[in-house]
Amino acid sequence: MPASNVSASTTIAASPATVFAILADPRQHARIDGSGTVRGSLSGPERLELGSEFGMDMKMGAPYRIKNKVVELEEDRLIAWRHIGTHRWRYELAAQADGTTLVTETWDLSHCNGVTKWVLGAMGYPKRHTRGIEQTLVNLKAAAEADAAAEAG
Repeated sequence: MPASNVSASTTIAASPATVFAILADPRQHARIDGSGTVRGSLSGPERLELGSEFGMDMKMGAPYRIKNKVVELEEDRLIAWRHIGTHRWRYELAAQADGTTLVTETWDLSHCNGVTKWVLGAMGYPKRHTRGIEQTLVNLKAAAEADAAAEAG
């Protein structure tokens, strides 16, 4: 069965700018990673922009390094990157009337061909990524709310 997009959302008691600052800083990705695979930032700019490339130390079984490229970016609203595959890790931020931010993370396969979707599905990535996304959002919420409190304090 071919894999399909996986996404989840959470509301964070912080501004979109505070949340985006974490997502746009590859050095903070290990801080929020819920999959347990991101070990740290290997290379790249301090703040990502459209077209930025950044490398990460990873571990899924064995340690490895991956290079990512930012392929979508709207300041404080959207950021997405991909690595060698055509699937994307995408974060959409929407400011809410009460000052919070609705964040949706998606493992986006819309740019993949049918064979790639089938292989990813057969390897169990949708189920694995569902758990990882849910935990990443928990971690992002805690990080952003802590940063917002520090900014206010």
